[in-house]
Amino acid sequence: MIKINIQILFLVILFLSACSTNHKPAPVTNLSSGKTSSKHKIHIKNNQYKVRKGDTLFSIAFSANKDVRAVAKINNITPPYLIYPGQKIYLENSKNKNKKVKKHAVKVVNSKINIQKSNKQQKKELDKPKQREYVQKEQKSSVKVPKQMISKKVQWRKPVIGKVIKRFSVKENGYKGLLIANKHGTPVRAAAAGTVVYAGSALRGYGNLIILKHNDDYLSAYAHNSKLWVKEQQTVKVGQRIADIGNTDATETALRFEIRYRGQAVNPLRFLPKD
Repeated sequence: MIKINIQILFLVILFLSACSTNHKPAPVTNLSSGKTSSKHKIHIKNNQYKVRKGDTLFSIAFSANKDVRAVAKINNITPPYLIYPGQKIYLENSKNKNKKVKKHAVKVVNSKINIQKSNKQQKKELDKPKQREYVQKEQKSSVKVPKQMISKKVQWRKPVIGKVIKRFSVKENGYKGLLIANKHGTPVRAAAAGTVVYAGSALRGYGNLIILKHNDDYLSAYAHNSKLWVKEQQTVKVGQRIADIGNTDATETALRFEIRYRGQAVNPLRFLPKD
């Protein structure tokens, strides 16, 4: 009888010691509160980025203003574009880098020749490249989308009702979307049917962000939300509630809405219905 009691006492001590061990649960994404497990921000240096937990190829490409297909091709990543923590993602092809080095070398040689010319000729030669550079910047900032692609590829609706307090600008450092103000908690709805390719807060200046993929050409983004109601890889219908208006990473309580065509921001007013 004494032996049995000693065995029971030994088992009880083992059980209590096991319970006292500190087990920390893995971080969980709370979609209903808009809180995500990823506390880091995507920061791209020298056209490359080291993947961290919570990143997607779409969020990385979006942050770099690149088409996800182009980024995938550079890194030999095939659909569904799976990436892993620690992986290095390159945003520019090494061949293009070599071409830039050669162009730079040619410019240096040309500048040495120009120094030997008269002041008037030198001024003309310097003015022309500046003018061409300015035209190229203006062309890049304003992406042309064929009219037939606007009307037929995706059927759009307004993501939220409210006052537009900021509009799209074609300037290089201009606002690349619409800022639509309304009360905190106002429902944000999918502007078109699609798939959630990102739901989190890792992109600088966007707060709690949702990115929807509508087809191979179009993405839409919904930023500064207080709550997120959808998760990654979820299919959503047009008009479905996906988030609530908030002011995360912003000074105004408003929705930042963007449309990206092949990685480049375009004016949402060209796509949304006027009424």
